[in-house]
Amino acid sequence: MAYEKTENYDPKTTADLTKAYKNIITGVNEDSSREGLLKTPERAAKAMQFLTQGYEMDAEKILRSAMFKEDYNKMVIVKDIELYSLCEHHLLPFYGKAHVAYIPDGYIVGLSKIPRIIDVFARRLQVQERLTDQILDAIDNTLKPLGVAVVIEAAHLCMMMRGVQKQNSVTTTSGFKGQFEKVETRNEFLTLVGAKLH
Repeated sequence: MAYEKTENYDPKTTADLTKAYKNIITGVNEDSSREGLLKTPERAAKAMQFLTQGYEMDAEKILRSAMFKEDYNKMVIVKDIELYSLCEHHLLPFYGKAHVAYIPDGYIVGLSKIPRIIDVFARRLQVQERLTDQILDAIDNTLKPLGVAVVIEAAHLCMMMRGVQKQNSVTTTSGFKGQFEKVETRNEFLTLVGAKLH
C-alpha cells in the first residue's frame, strides 16, 4: 500500500504564497527551477500556513470546551510545555518552554487545553512579550480564576543566526494576575517551576 499524505490547505492562499516564495528564491540569486528547489515554494507556502494556523483558532472556545465545576482552589501548574513560534520582526523561529499556573475559583480545565492554547497564540507571527500576555489573558478571561501565572523561556534564532549572533542567550518573560501578584504565591510558583519533581 502506497503512502498517502492528507493535507488541507486553502488553494488560493497556497498559490499566492507559492508565487511569493518563488520570488524570494530568485531574489537571492538562486535558480528556482533547480531540482532541489523545484517544489520548495509550494512546500514553504504550506509550512507557513501550518506555522500561522493559530489565526484560525479561538483559545477561549478551546478552554470553554473542557471546563468542569470543581471545589479545588489550590495551585495547578503545567510546566515545561514546548512552544515554537515565528518572530514577527524577521520571520525566524523562536522556541522554548512555557510554564502556566492558575488557582481555580469554581472551575478547572482539562489539562491538555493549556498546551493547546499556547499553540493557538504561538502559531502566529509573534513577539514573546505579547505571547505571554495573550496566554495569561485567555485563561483569566475564560476560567475567572483566583490567579494566573505564565513564564516563557525561549531562544530566538533572530539573535542566534543573525544580528548579535549570541547562541546561548535565553529570553524570559512573565505575567501574573490575581493571587500571583502576591510575593509568597509567586515565589511558590517559581520554586515549583524550577524543581525537578519527576
